[in-house]
Amino acid sequence: MGRLQDKVAIITGSGAGIGKEVAIAYAREGAKVVIADFNETTLNETVAELKASGHEALGVKVDVSVNEDVERMVDESIKAFGKVDILVNNAGVGDNMQAAANVQDDTWNRILSINLNGVMYGLRKIIPHFMENGGGTIVNMASITGLTGGRGGLGYTAVKHAVVGMTKNVASQYGPHNIRCNAIAPGHIQTEFAASMTNIDEFGMKASIRATNLIPRAGTVEDIANITLFLGSDESSYVNGVALAADGGWSAY
Repeated sequence: MGRLQDKVAIITGSGAGIGKEVAIAYAREGAKVVIADFNETTLNETVAELKASGHEALGVKVDVSVNEDVERMVDESIKAFGKVDILVNNAGVGDNMQAAANVQDDTWNRILSINLNGVMYGLRKIIPHFMENGGGTIVNMASITGLTGGRGGLGYTAVKHAVVGMTKNVASQYGPHNIRCNAIAPGHIQTEFAASMTNIDEFGMKASIRATNLIPRAGTVEDIANITLFLGSDESSYVNGVALAADGGWSAY
């Protein structure tokens, strides 16, 4: 207990799934958490759960693809808690496993606006605050598709590679200012994320799952939350610019 005592953490996409589990883990370790999500119902439910357990939590409805929303998210967090110490860029959507020849413009643009622009907006807004406060920590949620080539659709693979690159860029340029930026690259995790995809591209899906028999087991949201907790805490103070595969060894094959 107390690994994040008195820290303030914003977690995007934290109304449910991995983000919610991260928020719970952070709160248990003493952090004041900001539940930032587009789904107002799950957002409010998560905030209520945390408060009922005696934790400090703030809910902010945000569409991370809108810069003004992201700026307001950070501003409201600072207004409520006086500062922000940790930003977890977790919000994201899938691309229906669309292979290159089957990419649809609306899907491509949605992936870029949420999964890529949303991360950039968060970085752009939070870094000046971190520099003013003497440092801070960023954890970006990438994907194993950001480290490999064939385990997702073209759009999702492209943006997650970009997130890994952004992570390394920020770590390199802002490390001297006591700002750390790392990424997590989950493999197959038991969430509702895949179930939320519709009109799945059969060719892309078939190609992407060819090696799933090599996965020892599906990961859990707790697995990812534990890694996010480590990267958000001072225990990882010498870790910067890393994209950590969390896939049970799947990508090692």
